[in-house]
Amino acid sequence: MDIIFLRELKVVTLIGIYEWEKRVPQTLQLDLEIALPNSRACQSDDIRDALDYAQVAQHIQTVLSDGHFSLLETLAEHIAQIILKDFNAPWVRVSVAKLQAIRNCKQVGISIERGQVR
Repeated sequence: MDIIFLRELKVVTLIGIYEWEKRVPQTLQLDLEIALPNSRACQSDDIRDALDYAQVAQHIQTVLSDGHFSLLETLAEHIAQIILKDFNAPWVRVSVAKLQAIRNCKQVGISIERGQVR
């Protein structure tokens, strides 16, 4: 099993529990690690046998641009389920960071793992 990663992916969405957060989009930073059986792509050197990173990033950005989440935990779970279901990954780790959400702190966030590495 190989791990494909996307680091520091910036996405804009409505996130938070306060009234202003329900109206003002915020930028979040995502780190994704996606386990896939990748040996076929390694042998064929063909993108059709691999996970298209750009497609993953675009799909997540599109989904998040249309929604509102109160909690980072809910947003992270939503992203994990997208990766598991839409991209047929057996395992994913999703880290979501809210940038400068609290004073004197660069980021706050959550990391979750879903699925199983076979």
